[in-house]
Amino acid sequence: MEKFFVLDTNVLLFDPTAINRFGKNTVFIPLIVVEELDRFKKDQSENGRNARYFSRIVDDLRSQGPLSKGVSLQSGGRLIISVDMKLKGKYDNVIDLNIPDNRILSSALALKETGKKVTLISKDINLRLKADILEVPAEDYGPTNVTIDNLYTGNRIYEVDIQKLKSFEKERFLPLSEKEHEGIGPNEYLIVCEKGNDRHRILGRFSLDKKGIVPLIPIREGVWGIYPKNTEQQFAFDALLNDEVKLVTLTGKAGTGKTLLAIAAGLEKTINEEVFHRLLVSRPVQPMGKDLGYLPGDVNEKLAPWMQPIFDNMDFLFGQQRGLHSSWEELINQGLLHVEPLTYIRGRTIPNQYLIIDEAQNLSPHEVKTIVTRAGDGTKIVLTGDCEQIDSPYLDSVNNGLAYCVDCLKGEKLAGHTNLRVGERSELSEVASKLL
Repeated sequence: MEKFFVLDTNVLLFDPTAINRFGKNTVFIPLIVVEELDRFKKDQSENGRNARYFSRIVDDLRSQGPLSKGVSLQSGGRLIISVDMKLKGKYDNVIDLNIPDNRILSSALALKETGKKVTLISKDINLRLKADILEVPAEDYGPTNVTIDNLYTGNRIYEVDIQKLKSFEKERFLPLSEKEHEGIGPNEYLIVCEKGNDRHRILGRFSLDKKGIVPLIPIREGVWGIYPKNTEQQFAFDALLNDEVKLVTLTGKAGTGKTLLAIAAGLEKTINEEVFHRLLVSRPVQPMGKDLGYLPGDVNEKLAPWMQPIFDNMDFLFGQQRGLHSSWEELINQGLLHVEPLTYIRGRTIPNQYLIIDEAQNLSPHEVKTIVTRAGDGTKIVLTGDCEQIDSPYLDSVNNGLAYCVDCLKGEKLAGHTNLRVGERSELSEVASKLL
C-alpha cells in the first residue's frame, strides 16, 4: 500500500532535499509549510539558505505540471503541495487551526480519514506528541534506530595469541589476513592484548594500505607541552599528528581534552614541524541559552565572547611552552594562527592549513559537508564536540553534523575517529559530568 508522508517545516529547514528520502511513496506538503518557509527566505543563516534551496528544487519540479496534482521525484515517489486539508471527522472541533502546526496536523488527519496510510514527519517533539494523541503515526526525521551509545567509537579491544603479541612488540607491525581484519575500519584504533589477559597490551592502529596493525606515533617529548593522560588521548594524538589522516573527528563529554589536544597538535604540526602554512581554529556562533543580542565594538570585539573558549586553551598551551613564543597574539600577527567564526567559510578554498572546528555538534549535516568540501590540497580538518550538548533547536545527539560525519566516513582511509571517555579537566568537572 502506498504511504503518504506529511512533512513539517522544520524537516525542510534541516534538510531541503528531504522530499527525496522517502522512496517510492507520496510526500505531502501543506501550503502552510510553504508560507512558513517564505518567512526564512531572506535570512542569511543556514535556515535561510535551506529555505531558498528547497524553493529552487520545487520550482524546477513545476515544469512537470501542477504541484497540487502531484509531480514525480528522483526517488520514484510523488510530491504533492496542496492547500491545507480540513477535518471532517471526530477531531474537527478539537484543533485550533489558527496555529500553523495544527494546520499541518489537520492535513495529516484529513488524509488519514480518506483511508490513506499516513505518517507525519517532524523534528518538533510536541507536534509528534499531539499527533500521537490524535492517533496519527509520527516520526522524527533522520535515523530512528541509532542511539548515541552505539555510534562508532573508533577503537576496540583486539585479542591475539601470545606469539602474535610478541611478534607485534618486536617487529612493530602485525599483518592481518582479510578474514582477521573483517569488520575493522580503516584507521580504527586497537588495544592489542593476549587472549584472556588484557593486562599485557600494545596500542596500535589498523592500516588499510599495509593490511595490518601499526604502532602509534611515539610522543616522548609531549605535543606543545601536552602529554596524553589516558588510552583514548593517545589514540587522539596519533590521529591528530598523522599526515595520512586528513579528517579527524573527536567526540566526548566535557573535560575530556578534545579542543586542547586538537589545538596542541595543530600548533605542533604548523609551528614546530611546519607541515602546514597556518593553523585555523573556528567554531559555530551558537549561544547556550538566551542570546545577549548585538554586541558593541568592531568585528574582533564582537567575536571575542564566542571565541573565548579557544583563547582559554591557547593561554594554557602557551603557558606550558614558556620561552618558545611570547604569546599566541604574536602568531596571529605573523599570519601563522587565525581564529574566526564559521559564518564566512562558504565559497572559500582552504589549502595547506590545519583546520579545527570546535563544537561541531551544533552544525547540521549540510553545514559539515560545506566545511569539509572547503578543504584544498594539503589541508587537514579536525572536528571536535560533545554530541550530547546540543544548543541548536533542530539537532539532536544522532542527527547533528558531527555524528553524521563520524557515521558516514568511518569506512574511509582518509578519516580517523576517537571517542574520549575519561574526563581530565579536574576532579570536580568529572564528578559534575557524571552526576549532574
